[in-house]
Amino acid sequence: MNSMLKADTPLYLGIDGGGSKCRVVIASSDQQILGEGLSGPANPLRGMKIATDSILAATQQALTCAGLSFNDMSRLIAGAGLAGVNVPKYFQLFSDWQHPFQSLYLTSDLHIACVGAHQGQDGAVVIVGTGSCGLSSVNGVLTEIGGHGFPYGDNGSGAWFGMMLLHTVLLSMDGLAPPTMMTNLLLNELAVYDSMGLVSYFMHATPTTYAKFAPLVFTAAEAGDASALKLVEQGATFITAIAQRLLATNPPRLSFIGGLAVKILPYLPAKVQQKVTPALQEPELGAIWFAHQQNQAQSIAKSL
Repeated sequence: MNSMLKADTPLYLGIDGGGSKCRVVIASSDQQILGEGLSGPANPLRGMKIATDSILAATQQALTCAGLSFNDMSRLIAGAGLAGVNVPKYFQLFSDWQHPFQSLYLTSDLHIACVGAHQGQDGAVVIVGTGSCGLSSVNGVLTEIGGHGFPYGDNGSGAWFGMMLLHTVLLSMDGLAPPTMMTNLLLNELAVYDSMGLVSYFMHATPTTYAKFAPLVFTAAEAGDASALKLVEQGATFITAIAQRLLATNPPRLSFIGGLAVKILPYLPAKVQQKVTPALQEPELGAIWFAHQQNQAQSIAKSL
């Protein structure tokens, strides 16, 4: 056991659970990181057992990293930001989970991303990764935009760009749209030679699969390809709308996070770009801020 930690020292667990991975950190009450862990998907839409197993596996890694034992799991004050819990059914399932922690405070992965980006203070965040969505937290009021899932939502996201890339390339190969350098980029990337090869590859594609090819659109756009530029401008329009909707709530800070954020930002209006400030901390640390805030509020409520 970690000799630096007394048995009564508060320990916080931050959980960032997405559709592909679960990342956790254990920290002291002054935000000193003691251990980290990483495991598989923690989105309840993939199944509650898969999600809870991932959380426990990542937590055990973090405990080991911190020099703590399995028994110390019961000391952890956990904050969990999970994809999928914006659906009431899954929020309830997780609320009913007989977890092994001292306490568990539950919210969405988008919320903890916002909390982390602004170190627990008011602000807004736009996520442009595999999916796209946004959230602002101002004076205790949360405003959430998007996050409805692909293909019926997530416009301007990696998944959307990948799908539109394929759509545009197939039209071009059939002579129904102008030639585009995206065709050769995609064919070369997949080592296929015709439209049927493309269709076969993407037949059962997931959002993550589509998102993997999104950077090809930006590569072609940066080379001046007209079809790619049109797609980037379309995507940028969607992301701009999310940002403007959040800015209407008057957040003191706005951050962009996600794998495509750095690529899409230059195509946004200057007025939006000028509002963007770097995220201060990772989502899993946002989960710790959230747990700390909720635990404090609960303690105050009990003392009244």
